[in-house]
Amino acid sequence: MVNNGALMQYFEWYAEPGSLWNQLKEHAKELAGDGITAVWIPPAYKGMAGVNDVGYSGYDLYDLGEFDQKGTVATKYGTKDELIAAIRALHGARIQVYADIVLNHKMGADRRERVIVDEYDIDDRNRIINRDIKIESWTRFTFPGRKGAYSKFKWDWRHFDAVDWDEKQKRNGLFLFKGKGWDSQVDSEYGNYDYLMGADIDLEDDDVIRELTRWGKWFVHITDVDGFRFDAVKHMNFSFYRGWLNALRGEEKKEFFSVGEYWSADMNAIKAYLEASSYEYSLFDVPLHFKFCQAAASNGGFDLRAIFDDTVTQYNPVKSVTFVDNHDSQPGQSLESFVPQWFKPLAYALILLRRDGYPCVFYGDYYGIPHDGIPEGRPWLTPMLRARKECAYGPQHDYIDDPDYIGWTREGEDGRVGSGLAVVLTDRGEGYKRMYAGSRNAGRRFYDCTQSFSEPVTIGEDGHAVFPVRGGSVSVWRPVTA
Repeated sequence: MVNNGALMQYFEWYAEPGSLWNQLKEHAKELAGDGITAVWIPPAYKGMAGVNDVGYSGYDLYDLGEFDQKGTVATKYGTKDELIAAIRALHGARIQVYADIVLNHKMGADRRERVIVDEYDIDDRNRIINRDIKIESWTRFTFPGRKGAYSKFKWDWRHFDAVDWDEKQKRNGLFLFKGKGWDSQVDSEYGNYDYLMGADIDLEDDDVIRELTRWGKWFVHITDVDGFRFDAVKHMNFSFYRGWLNALRGEEKKEFFSVGEYWSADMNAIKAYLEASSYEYSLFDVPLHFKFCQAAASNGGFDLRAIFDDTVTQYNPVKSVTFVDNHDSQPGQSLESFVPQWFKPLAYALILLRRDGYPCVFYGDYYGIPHDGIPEGRPWLTPMLRARKECAYGPQHDYIDDPDYIGWTREGEDGRVGSGLAVVLTDRGEGYKRMYAGSRNAGRRFYDCTQSFSEPVTIGEDGHAVFPVRGGSVSVWRPVTA
């Protein structure tokens, strides 16, 4: 992560098929100008639904939009050549690229197999309800459209732990293959949350580990990505990505900044995961996301002094990737928990303009979500991004001392013209905070880049000033420059 870096998740669930890679290429310089220093791109390989697959139903990891499979050559986002061109454009704009990868499961098998399984209770994965039953599972992956290019590895039931569909009886269930076991190092929800969907990959199988490591090395050579976003880590052996990532780092001599998605508000579970993975990569601050939801829904009743309590950012800010919303929390998705529009500027100020955490901006907040009538937030997001890029430096002074009105300042740094800022926000009525902006700013005028106030504030000789804020909003005050 570069100094004051800002990450963007460059997709949302309902993005139109066929154009994302080309659009990203065209937007590279614009994003850099706004202060984006890295983008998280969606899964780039072929999914079971072809051109309509968002990417989380992965079929062929080696098909980046190059082979005629699942009814299409291109993925939902474009072709392999368009992907590589977009990454080159981003690198040309000095923007890093983090690739979303899904190694928990596979879907869209080419053939089915007859296997013996034990059926488990879906709500208690430690309880068997049927032993030694025969089912037909969709677990044979041969990739006929690729014809062995890049890898000749073929997947069958031995490379998986479980499935949730019996083609023989056309029924759902939770079926663990005979001779297999649930991974023990996973989230404890439902007793054991190893299984999520599709054909659950056996991450303790030596052949699987070798193949997925081989694919990872191939993928970074082909794409030149700078890092990864790991999907669904709470369902995967906690040590898997530690070993996988270290194998890539060792060969490529590259950091590969990475962040995992552990969707839970339970900080004890998150701490356990970070410890088990030896803090080799970061985690999204899901507890902070839920704090934003709670604050927005409380009608002013949330105690803003507690906004960072029991969050990844509070526990380990170096390993925290902060966000407001994403493709899973947006309207209509299984983890829907969308932060209301009125609170979004407050939430983004809390992640973009403070010292701790690595902030991630959601495509749907930036460009809008036409599918659900969500307007673009770029008019108010861009001033905050630019304030982060240009102003958010130097010592930070917190005034998180009132349940309804909180703020903080950054003094700025010598050599950074125009640096320094003051932020004040509230979930109640109009108010103000008297805060110390630093003696280096004495006599300087600060203006509100959110344009809630037209008159500037002058910093006193003692470095203090009174910074106002409108009701239910945030004001970001930055120095006036000639």
